[in-house]
Amino acid sequence: MRGKNTFACLLLLISICCISISAVAQQTHVIAFASDTQAPLFFEKVIRETNHNKKATEMIFKDILTAHPSALFLLGDVVSLGYSEPTWKNIDRYLKWYDHEAIPVYAVLGNHELLLNAKKGKQEFQSRFPAHSPTGYTKVIDSIAVILLNSNFSEMTRSELNVQDVWYAKTINDLDADPAIKFIIVSCHHSPFSNSTVVGPSLNVQQKFVPAFIKSKKCALFLSGHSHNFERFKVQGKYFLVIGGGGGPHQPLLKEDLTPDLSPKYKPMFHYLEIQRDHDSLQIISRELKSDFSGFDDGLRFYLSKN
Repeated sequence: MRGKNTFACLLLLISICCISISAVAQQTHVIAFASDTQAPLFFEKVIRETNHNKKATEMIFKDILTAHPSALFLLGDVVSLGYSEPTWKNIDRYLKWYDHEAIPVYAVLGNHELLLNAKKGKQEFQSRFPAHSPTGYTKVIDSIAVILLNSNFSEMTRSELNVQDVWYAKTINDLDADPAIKFIIVSCHHSPFSNSTVVGPSLNVQQKFVPAFIKSKKCALFLSGHSHNFERFKVQGKYFLVIGGGGGPHQPLLKEDLTPDLSPKYKPMFHYLEIQRDHDSLQIISRELKSDFSGFDDGLRFYLSKN
């Protein structure tokens, strides 16, 4: 009898182990990206289109949390005035949620972090995102390397600009040569391409960051914000997304595109991205907040394959 019980227990253990291994094998690594989560400044409420922006930002952070991503990346303008501690109050609360769930949050500097008092703004930002480097850094999740760059060129010293230029070129070369890396996503705050009538495209980003991105065999996606819109471009065979729908006041777009937008009818006011690897392709989902604020939909989904 004892032998039968032992055998039964062994079979049960094997079954449990098989189920656990299967669950791990099916586990996916979602990476979330959001940008421009800053609350509107007073004058922006007067001249820009707003719609319960603070509530929208809170709902975005909550919705991302339910997916329990491997990481969240914030692409600048996290708050409206980086030097002012009160403007960080809500973001600090959201960051505690993620810390409690052991979800790392990484970020790049936007222009709003540096408004009026750049030194203090950098200090407040760095205290909340200690992994951040003002001259570029990278994080790897499930064989996807995310490069995070500083596009606030006017606030950088000549030395910092040189350091970032050298680091960026070397990092892309190293990642291209690393067999463990399948895809590279490049990100910064200012958009190299945008049809926003308020901010437009950044020529400096086009000159400094885009050429190495285009040349790289593994760079698949360039993400940015600054323009408070969703915009999707394909330039020289590579994809560029603008995802500035984190809560900042909506910005109007040009009636005639400077750069052709692949999603001319998909213009949610509030949105964020979910990205995950599916073997040798990337699945990209834009999660949009419903107009009645009742929840989120998968507003746009597309796939990128390896070159």
